[in-house]
Amino acid sequence: MFTEVLVAVVIGGVIFFLVQRSRKQVLKTEDGWWGAGAPPEGGEDVTIKPFKITTSDEEIEDLYRRIDQTRPVPSLEDSQFNYGFNSQYLQRVVSYWRNEFDWNRHVDKLNQYPHFKTNIEGIDIHYLHVKPKKVPEGTTALPLIMVHGWPGSFYEFYGMIPLLTEPTDPHDLVFEVVCPSIPGYGFSEASHKKGFDSVCAARIFHKLMKRLGFQQFYAHGGDWGWLVTTNMAQLEPNTVKGLHVNFAPPSKPGLPVALSVMLGRRFPKLFGFTDLDVQRLFPCVEKLVVESIKESGYMHIQATKPDTVGRGLNDSPVGLASYILEKFSTWTSRDFRNLEDGGLTRKFSLDDLLTNVMIYWTSGCIISSMRFYKENFSQGLDQPHSKIPVYVPTGFACFPNELMHTPKLWVKQKYRKLVTFTHMARGGHFAAMEEPQLMAEDIQNFIKTVEKEKKK
Repeated sequence: MFTEVLVAVVIGGVIFFLVQRSRKQVLKTEDGWWGAGAPPEGGEDVTIKPFKITTSDEEIEDLYRRIDQTRPVPSLEDSQFNYGFNSQYLQRVVSYWRNEFDWNRHVDKLNQYPHFKTNIEGIDIHYLHVKPKKVPEGTTALPLIMVHGWPGSFYEFYGMIPLLTEPTDPHDLVFEVVCPSIPGYGFSEASHKKGFDSVCAARIFHKLMKRLGFQQFYAHGGDWGWLVTTNMAQLEPNTVKGLHVNFAPPSKPGLPVALSVMLGRRFPKLFGFTDLDVQRLFPCVEKLVVESIKESGYMHIQATKPDTVGRGLNDSPVGLASYILEKFSTWTSRDFRNLEDGGLTRKFSLDDLLTNVMIYWTSGCIISSMRFYKENFSQGLDQPHSKIPVYVPTGFACFPNELMHTPKLWVKQKYRKLVTFTHMARGGHFAAMEEPQLMAEDIQNFIKTVEKEKKK
């Protein structure tokens, strides 16, 4: 009798364990208050207010004065961009910024789309909300939130917005696009308290979308936007209809990833590796370790003492431009390190690059944007969201020059409903800004696939 009871208990325990293990986990979170001081009595102000980007003549004069007082330092001979932003080329960029760049014209461009602010959890959240001018009869515009990263901004998506809201192909879907600034970036107010991480941003953006009347929506993100939108899918998988990302480093590498690193070069087909996968991953010490060390110095600083270097960048426009634009060189193609001009204008215009820098300068957000690293890394690498898979339909755009290459096998470890995995023809880390047409097409194809599946 005892043996039978024991066996029954063991079997029951195993079944319970398997059921619990197979149950789809949802990320838990609690409301926060990130404003100065204690929350006011009487509840949250849910007012949505139009916002317009403006800059005074005094601010521009102050900018020019600081640029004029910069102290150039010569780069080493034959160093190109291998020591950071080449000083000789920096002087050319600064000269263009000081004498030719027309900020007022770019402010008009920024304001061509409707901007708004609304207060959520004690801080003002800035966002663009672009509705399509025309929606084909019998269809509705699909809501899509797109989230940027560092050192980018909402401006990264300006090339994509018209492709999504006013597509020229009659068979394409039409989107209603929301582009928020992560709190502490651009014109979103920074947290006044410690602890504001990606999960907090995800929770706030869910509240934003609900405030705008969206009960369900699609999401896209790259860089930090990848993690914020991933957390959004983990928090409310029934709200996020589909998730599209172009950056997905393994957050919790398991046995399949470990085995693929050890054996993938010798047995690529066993792990589904393509020629590009093998080229980008092996030899793994050089490609995964040495390259990461070369390009992650900024991350160690920002994840530990962001305020120290941030104060200097907040005071010096030339220092700020150098710090930000170096990433738009190396993260677009590592080969650009060997060019005297860093290849900056091979993929971007100086006007677009400096517009992004000016968003950081005029809003004074560089320190708060860097603190986002501190808040996310200071809680360790074993946070709950790193262990929870994503069960929302997912599309991944694999750009060949992405900072960290992620093969399909690795993406599937985290994103259990991988609907599309596209090897993109070209592009690097800032793909939305570099290749807006390719990115928009991949978002279209992914969401068309999800919508078609829903109708079956």
